[in-house]
Amino acid sequence: MRSKEEIIKDLEKHAEDEGIKLNPDKQVLDVLINKLLQNEEEYGKPYCPCRLERSDENVCPCTNHLKEIKEEGHCLCWLFVK
Repeated sequence: MRSKEEIIKDLEKHAEDEGIKLNPDKQVLDVLINKLLQNEEEYGKPYCPCRLERSDENVCPCTNHLKEIKEEGHCLCWLFVK
């Protein structure tokens, strides 16, 4: 299992590559990262904290996040923002 630091590093790289950002609210970010860690430990994959279905499309970053950010300014769970 990856460490919290490894997950954050991976998410930061993804955000940089896509021209988006991680949520700047450290408290919200911490809750979401902890949920990703919990999902990875429990299910073997870091499923999106906000999606109930455990499918490959919902492994974070989920397949819908870029569309949601474009339309709403953030993904469903607020992990990524414009």
